[in-house]
Amino acid sequence: MKLGLNTGYWTSGPPAGIEQQIEAAEDLGFDSMWVAEAYGSDALTPLAWWGANTKKIKLGTSIAQISARAPTALAMAAMTLDHLSGGRVILGIGASGPQVVEGWYGQPYPKPLARTREYVEIMRKVFKREERVAFEGKHYQLPYEGGMNLGKALKSTLHPARPDIPIFLAAEGPKNVALSAEIADGWFPMFYGPKLNKFYRDALNEGFSRNGSSTKKDNFEVACMVPIIVADDPDMAANAIRPMVALYAGGMGARGANFHYDAIARLGYEAECAKIQELYLSGKKAEAQASIPLKMIEDLALVGPVEKIRDELPAWKDGVITTMLVAGPPSMLESVAKLVM
Repeated sequence: MKLGLNTGYWTSGPPAGIEQQIEAAEDLGFDSMWVAEAYGSDALTPLAWWGANTKKIKLGTSIAQISARAPTALAMAAMTLDHLSGGRVILGIGASGPQVVEGWYGQPYPKPLARTREYVEIMRKVFKREERVAFEGKHYQLPYEGGMNLGKALKSTLHPARPDIPIFLAAEGPKNVALSAEIADGWFPMFYGPKLNKFYRDALNEGFSRNGSSTKKDNFEVACMVPIIVADDPDMAANAIRPMVALYAGGMGARGANFHYDAIARLGYEAECAKIQELYLSGKKAEAQASIPLKMIEDLALVGPVEKIRDELPAWKDGVITTMLVAGPPSMLESVAKLVM
């Protein structure tokens, strides 16, 4: 099991103490650090800025939203940063959801799996730089047909430091998880619990079976955010996680179109998620948080005394996850490193 530092995305400004956390993570032997984006701070700029002060730790986006950039634009950014970092980039991408894509980017949200497949195929063409990039898909066309009718297929002027920059897909539903195994180098789950390990392993195996590559299966990575809160009282520790669960299960997306809700409900909490969503969308955020049972948090995170977390760790290590992404001050990162590594 490897460890990665989850820096998340910014709220009103840069997270306090993040430079010290990154320094500690690299000193402790963390394998990677990850930066997210939603509809505020972007993923690439902080990764480049903070990554400039590191030497070994891998630099991952978690996630870069595909509606924010053309596939060639994201490929350009990835290749540029890969050169600057000495080949340390991991490109985590995702389709996001209709609330963000249609509300923030002003784009439609059709066929996210098909769009993702085309997006990845175009980036692979850019990275390989074997020929001019031409693509005729349902969602992306290169060159563009129309306009001034002067577009032509182009090849990147930049030679990639690595023609096989790893691509991870953020996915929660079984079809999207299978797509990760089929076309990507890794899967980036968000709300994962060991109780559903077989469910997700089956989805991954479905994807692996499509390309018939056992080698890819052996090298496939699963980098998962795992909240870890060390405290004497598990329920008090869970209070640090309840706001995030309430936000994602209750407020991210609309009724019937919330992928995070579905992922948590899949753990056996359909009734609880329905209550959380009802309270949250009614403006009762504190009540939504208070309604979250400790068991739900324990199925999604590691909370409580060190001994309890140590006893629960094997279930996480025996699952599909290869890298745990954690967050916290340097002292907490040191404690987690001792526990996990």
